[in-house]
Amino acid sequence: MTLVKFNPEKRNSSLLPGFSDVFDAVFNDTFFNDRMVARVPAVNISETEHNYQVELAAPGLKKEDFKLSLERNNLTISVERSSEHEDNQKSYSKREYSYSSFVRSFTLPESADDSQIDATYTDGVLRIDIAKREEAKAARRQIEIK
Repeated sequence: MTLVKFNPEKRNSSLLPGFSDVFDAVFNDTFFNDRMVARVPAVNISETEHNYQVELAAPGLKKEDFKLSLERNNLTISVERSSEHEDNQKSYSKREYSYSSFVRSFTLPESADDSQIDATYTDGVLRIDIAKREEAKAARRQIEIK
């Protein structure tokens, strides 16, 4: 049995009062929202003196699930994962399919050295280090005061 909260102050022109409230309760439920909203992992991008760092939070994946590609000046991170679970017990059988994917693309700055890109995946975080070209690194020198 499902209990539906009825709000008498919320007047609508529906023939059945509370009818739209039922649909609001169903479609605003997290069960449906979680499946209807595309999930894209959060990304942190930072810059140091010698390189750029991209950190992508993607827990629950394996490093084999990731595909990194560089085409022209675009770095693309993609994941495609599917699984099938079959359970045969007594007089019934159950099959569950799961499929998830996402793609994130980033345009590298001109100062990035695309020949020196390293990627590691530990503790649910994919970390990509992109080296800067030598001429792009900040030159430091002491300036004499006259």
